[in-house]
Amino acid sequence: MSMDRIIVTLGGLGAIAFVVWFFWLGKRKASRAAVAASGMQEAMVVVRGGYTPDLIVVEHGRPVRLTFRREETASCSEMVLLPDFHKSAMLPQGEVVPIEFLPEKPGEYEFHCQMGMFRGKLIVE
Repeated sequence: MSMDRIIVTLGGLGAIAFVVWFFWLGKRKASRAAVAASGMQEAMVVVRGGYTPDLIVVEHGRPVRLTFRREETASCSEMVLLPDFHKSAMLPQGEVVPIEFLPEKPGEYEFHCQMGMFRGKLIVE
């Protein structure tokens, strides 16, 4: 095997390792939902190339309002799904869309776009 094939192969393997680490193994910083005077747990999620924050911590047994604001035009980001809570919403560009639900049991619950490319996680304590 020639030296340039070795370099290209190692470069490709390095790129694959980076993609795997970035999308699946990298540590994400959790954001704790703020508790309003009404007792509602609230978090704002910006949709731009993904969800920010994409890891949200809430308490079980208290109502939650996730407010989504879509700041892009990609078709994948047009909708958000919270399948474990039987919730979904269209996200028109530039508009604020609230989704309210009551997490009754502790656990980890995913939310994602309709294609599954944008992903976030709700940690219920």
